[in-house]
Amino acid sequence: MSSWKSLLLRIGEKSPDYGTSSDPKEHIETCFGVLRRELEHSPNEVSQFLLQCAEQLPHKTSLYGTVIGLLNLENEEFVRKVVENTQSNFQGECVHNLVLHCPVVPVLCSASSLRERHEDACDFEIEALDSGNCNRIRLLMRFLTVMMCSKVIHPSSLVVVFETLLSSAATTVDEEKGNPSWQSRADFYVTCILSCLPWGGAELIEQVPEEIERVMVGVEAYLSIRKRVSDTGLSAFEDDDENVREPNDKDFLEDLWGRIQVLSSNGWKLDSVPRPHLSFEAQLVAGRSHEFGPISCPDQPDLPSTISSITCGKQKHDAELIYPQRIRRLNIFPASKTEDLQPMDRFIVEEYLLDVLFFLNGCRKECASYMAGLPVPFRYEYLMAETIFSQLLMLPQPPFRPTYYTLVIIDLCKALPGAFPAVVAGAVRALFEKIADLDMECRTRLILWFSHHLSNFQFIWPWEEWAYVLDLPKWAPQRVFVQEVLEREVRLSYWDKVKQSIENAPGLAELLPPKGAPNFKFSVEETSEGNGQHALSVDLRTMVKARASAREMIVWIEESVFPVHGMEGTLNVVVQTLLDIGSKSFTHLITVLERYGQVIAKLCGDQDKQVMLITEIDSYWRNNSQMSAVAIDRMMGYRLLSNLAIVRWVFSPANIEQFHLSDRPWEILRNTVSKTYNRVCDLRKEILSLKKSIVSAEEAAATAKAELVAAESKLSLMDGEPVLGENPVRLKRLKSYAEKAKEEELSVRESLEAKEALLARALDEFEALFLSLYKNFLNVLTERLPSASTCVTLQGLKSIHADSMAVDVEESSAMEVDDENGRPKKSQLNGGRMSSVYNVGEKEQWCLSTLGYLKAFSRQYASEIWPHMEKLDAEVLTEDVHPLIRKAVYCGLRRPVDGDNLKHHKDEDLLKGQAVKNQKALLEKNPSIVQATDSSEDVSQQTASLMVDRHDGSANIGDAKDRSDYSGHMKGSKTLVSHSPAKDTKPLLKFKLKKPSLENQSSSYQEEEKSYLKGQRSKRKRRSPFMEKTSFSENDDKTQSVQDNLMDEIMDANWILKISKLGRDAIGKRVEVQQLSDNSWHKGVVTDIIEGISTLSVTLDDGKVKSLELGKQGVRFVSQK
Repeated sequence: MSSWKSLLLRIGEKSPDYGTSSDPKEHIETCFGVLRRELEHSPNEVSQFLLQCAEQLPHKTSLYGTVIGLLNLENEEFVRKVVENTQSNFQGECVHNLVLHCPVVPVLCSASSLRERHEDACDFEIEALDSGNCNRIRLLMRFLTVMMCSKVIHPSSLVVVFETLLSSAATTVDEEKGNPSWQSRADFYVTCILSCLPWGGAELIEQVPEEIERVMVGVEAYLSIRKRVSDTGLSAFEDDDENVREPNDKDFLEDLWGRIQVLSSNGWKLDSVPRPHLSFEAQLVAGRSHEFGPISCPDQPDLPSTISSITCGKQKHDAELIYPQRIRRLNIFPASKTEDLQPMDRFIVEEYLLDVLFFLNGCRKECASYMAGLPVPFRYEYLMAETIFSQLLMLPQPPFRPTYYTLVIIDLCKALPGAFPAVVAGAVRALFEKIADLDMECRTRLILWFSHHLSNFQFIWPWEEWAYVLDLPKWAPQRVFVQEVLEREVRLSYWDKVKQSIENAPGLAELLPPKGAPNFKFSVEETSEGNGQHALSVDLRTMVKARASAREMIVWIEESVFPVHGMEGTLNVVVQTLLDIGSKSFTHLITVLERYGQVIAKLCGDQDKQVMLITEIDSYWRNNSQMSAVAIDRMMGYRLLSNLAIVRWVFSPANIEQFHLSDRPWEILRNTVSKTYNRVCDLRKEILSLKKSIVSAEEAAATAKAELVAAESKLSLMDGEPVLGENPVRLKRLKSYAEKAKEEELSVRESLEAKEALLARALDEFEALFLSLYKNFLNVLTERLPSASTCVTLQGLKSIHADSMAVDVEESSAMEVDDENGRPKKSQLNGGRMSSVYNVGEKEQWCLSTLGYLKAFSRQYASEIWPHMEKLDAEVLTEDVHPLIRKAVYCGLRRPVDGDNLKHHKDEDLLKGQAVKNQKALLEKNPSIVQATDSSEDVSQQTASLMVDRHDGSANIGDAKDRSDYSGHMKGSKTLVSHSPAKDTKPLLKFKLKKPSLENQSSSYQEEEKSYLKGQRSKRKRRSPFMEKTSFSENDDKTQSVQDNLMDEIMDANWILKISKLGRDAIGKRVEVQQLSDNSWHKGVVTDIIEGISTLSVTLDDGKVKSLELGKQGVRFVSQK
């Protein structure tokens, strides 16, 4: 490699190319001097390579921008061409990116082997068109920004780019002029704008303050009109899909905007962005700034011809495929691990890490080296681990194969042996704690990654930390996780080796899979029937050793086996024997299937017999799930098994009972669906290739035809006479060429027609597969899910078994104490680590696991499912389908549930109904109050309005301080409370408040929290604003006393309603319980709640356990600081 290329690649690194110096300023000066001389010989090559480095080593963009700024002082013409090339590349990306649907990641094998520039700009833009690379648009904008900082382009030109993208974004989300289904594109544009500001915000504010302020106002206006993006269906944790987002929760773009505002308030000072141009500022100001030409964004995508939730949902899905969100933070570690980072520093480091992962995916060691040596002055190991795991567990698919992230983590552990291994171990422990809530697809990926990772480090892990899982039920997710990890380890090593690795926790050997020996039925003689079949097996084995043909074997079976033993016995003998012959290795198995596959095909011609065949395979390999999956997969590849037969077998009664205990049936089902989908993808690629071949063949045929016509029309002399046509020999050759070209064209067209027919059949097969899959899911889930009237949420499903196991607190007045250390035993809810208690029943866990897999399949193959959505709604997701089934499918497809949020409405209806009942009971106790109010219904409605969350009608599962006190909003406005209009499809009993501006939003919520906490600390018998509008006389002491008593009871009902809304999530909350004997209040913690009969168990601070029925004894939350 040329020395100047090496200097460009290694700038900013500790490299022999720069001697002993590590000063970026010296690197820039050295590189500038060499490039200045090189421009005299190969300016075009320098320009191309410099742009390529800026795009594919983006964490060095600021260094390259400074180098270009110095070159601008010496050679303005060269830099002008660099700016023009950048504009051309950027415009090509903006215009063409819209039509791309299959992102293809460019591969950079290593930093020392950057891909050579394409032969011409046309070819280069074609590749960009095919790749659908949004990263390139974002990085080119960053490159423009750093060139602006180095005085290469005018700041106003950059602002024009920002405004063009911002205008396109605003138009896209406009419901009248745009197409809101494509909001992901608009969000991407605005994200690109905001992500440039850390690199050039200070310069823009200094040089064009009014123009950049106009952009900032435009961004704020855009944020006010766009719809907040939900991660429903794409969150790694199931509970995130279940919980209603709070108004102050931010999506990715709002979060980035908040970080930009913090950065702006700090004077744009940032440690993570190098600013080398400042060292050359005195020189750079003398350079001439160039104009960056205007760009044009693609036209708005057309609205679907028929507007419906399905057509709009499909467009939204297509848009998100092209413009995906780059990262979804997992937040594995506590905030204290990264508390020293500014908000924007975290974003910048994430950008660095993602860029390195993206562009250096072809060389993992270079990738790990760059990730470990980012140009930031602080440690970031925890953030690096969190970012890598966020990519590994990203839904619906990680950007690269999971194996890539495994290798990067391994290399980082070797590159940073003193720090990173411990961080990775901490991440594993944190994810293990939450494994019960982890999405099923993410759980599978984590199992595969962890087992692979341990196999590279001698399977060393402190298994004794997890030995307690043996005390958990066999269906507990943590126990199943350990079991599956050990099973995968055995696949990667040997059973004895893995057993030795858990010697510190020998009890875990119970979770090891059986040793993988085959279960051959005819290895020994057992019964007289067995003797007969054993003899047939020996005969069959002899025929195989004699290399009998498949036809000979079929004749033997038809004459000697089938008439005597029937189909079941025949399958038993043939399949068991052939599998045993092929059991030594994968190669043996493939050889047997290739040689005698016709025998199996003859025996198993229909779906029923194929199910029997799979049963025999599973029986033979019952001790080795890997070989069972491989055998079934190979037979499907040879068309001996249909995908419908495999689905039918997976959902057979024996396998259904294993859905929550083992990954075995799911692995086979995943392989089946994946193989069917891959056939479709392969055929599409072949068709695309054939279409290109047709174009080439047509051009070749046209050229040959033209040459032939020209030769035939040419006059030549024959025997002194002019004759029409060239030499007959040449004419004959040209005719042959033309005929061959035409034949080639026809052949390619025939191949294309055949492939298109195969694709049509494959698509029909895929549609039938998914309809069968969904119907089977529907049947088994409908049989086992509790009634929709009692359970419409996953949280409610989890709490069913816990309710039935409620502890009888009357039998024990104190908490159980651990005999060894005297500390109270901690309970475990939904997968917590602390003890052998798992409060989800087996039936409920089965439902949770099966629903999780249903969502995972829907999400992974959403692109193929959306075209058949109407048929799916008509045949599977009918009106009477269980809401949890509908929600699982819709979450996977990211399709909103009809009515926006059925769970939300149902819960709120129940709350309002309970409020009415409470108030009727209060009025029956106090008949004198009936005359003082308009009606019992009004009181009920007003009280319910007080109790319902004004934002979303559901209680936050966090601390009590997260909920607001609404009495202040009610003051002096009885009509507002009772009759406030509903917003869209939201429940009626809500306030319609003016949406706070973005800049005042957080302070507004802080004030509400303070107001709420202050209200909780105040006396219970204070005068309520609600009562100021009643018709009682303030001079009537008796009436006032009745008022106070009523308000006490109403406030008690308020607490009852809030606890009822929280349900199982009330466990662990601090409360105060009223002692009726002396009217005192005692603090404690909620330890259990039985929702069906509204009974609460509270462990008081003095150790006593109280059981009370809501409504009969006072209870209230205590603020948690």
